[in-house]
Amino acid sequence: MRRERAILVGVCRRPTERPATEEHLDELARLAETAGAAVAGRILQERGPVSPSTLLRAGKVEVLRVRCEEEDARLVICDEDLSPAQVRNLEAALEATVLDRSALILDIFARRARSREARTQVELAQLRYLLPRLTRQWTHLSRQAGGIGQRGVGETQLESDRRVIRRRIARLAEDLKGIEMERRERRKGRSRVPRVALVGYTNAGKSTLMNLLTGTGTFVEDRLFATLDPLVRRCEIPGGESFLLIDTVGFIRKLPHHLVASFRSTLEEAADADLLLIVADASSPALGDHLKTTRETLEGLGLGDRRTLLILNKIDRVPMPDLGRLAAAYPESVRVSALDSKDGRRLRSAVRKALATEVVEETVLIPASAPDILARLCRLVRVTGTEVRDGHLVEVRFRSRPENHELVARLVTDAAAAAEGL
Repeated sequence: MRRERAILVGVCRRPTERPATEEHLDELARLAETAGAAVAGRILQERGPVSPSTLLRAGKVEVLRVRCEEEDARLVICDEDLSPAQVRNLEAALEATVLDRSALILDIFARRARSREARTQVELAQLRYLLPRLTRQWTHLSRQAGGIGQRGVGETQLESDRRVIRRRIARLAEDLKGIEMERRERRKGRSRVPRVALVGYTNAGKSTLMNLLTGTGTFVEDRLFATLDPLVRRCEIPGGESFLLIDTVGFIRKLPHHLVASFRSTLEEAADADLLLIVADASSPALGDHLKTTRETLEGLGLGDRRTLLILNKIDRVPMPDLGRLAAAYPESVRVSALDSKDGRRLRSAVRKALATEVVEETVLIPASAPDILARLCRLVRVTGTEVRDGHLVEVRFRSRPENHELVARLVTDAAAAAEGL
């Protein structure tokens, strides 16, 4: 099957921005390939103001039109967000389909969505993107209608369509709330076990790291946004302990705000984590930019104050002379290759050390005649050992997380009172 040919368009407003703009277009090319397009070329508009009607100035629009004809390209993808009017005017001038970066990302997400949650999130994001752009979808706006109890007097087809979409958005938002409640209930059953979330720029190797740490067969592909649904797997660490490892959707520059909002329930898995592993591609020339984007996205999600551990992945692709500079620039990082089993053991130890600072170790005496107290305690903490004392008391050694401290303290008080009553 012949792939659709596409021309990429970027805008460089100042000469100093040229390298960054070129790098952004490289990423846009990867996004286009992930969506199934064949990149036939790219055009960059440099210097000067952009046109409010077409983004590109008139001369560059003509150059783009000729390039589309020469390359037999029927798709134009802009790295900038476009207004509905700009899309409509460009499509008329080029006689080609025009997408902006947000629309392209939404298309990729629609292709990747598999679970009910992901499909709901994608549809919600698509409708929020479509709503202000309905003017380009219809040619029958002058037609009037007045259905009894359905439309207002003189309401246009456009207004009716907007009302239908708003209703659908409200319904999808309610569905997502239900899915979020289901997630919370599932997370309650995992409250005793520490949770660690893999977050970071898309295609940084998070899923490969999950396979390394857990030994599971998580889907891995060298493409952007290979993972949409959060995956949760148990990981064993030295000393007989374990934690739950969560793989989440990757971040990217210029991620549309409505898309972040729609996927907030997916990222709530990261919000409940005790530790965030920020994974970055150490071999990428844009490493600093990727880390900045990741931290800004976490800030936007209200996770900027969470405990983090920086993982620089893919060091097997880093030239030997650059390894020292990498270590000096990020001294607190753990530098690994997800393809090296030795690095997997080293990373597990680093995670255990980071989690140890979050865990409180305690001992409590519980009457053997009060199994309900012991059962409630086991639901909140990780019991590391028990020993019977004086035939009627059970000494329980356990580890608890800080957020459970108040509940654990109440149980300890109840246990002490029950023990004194014997």
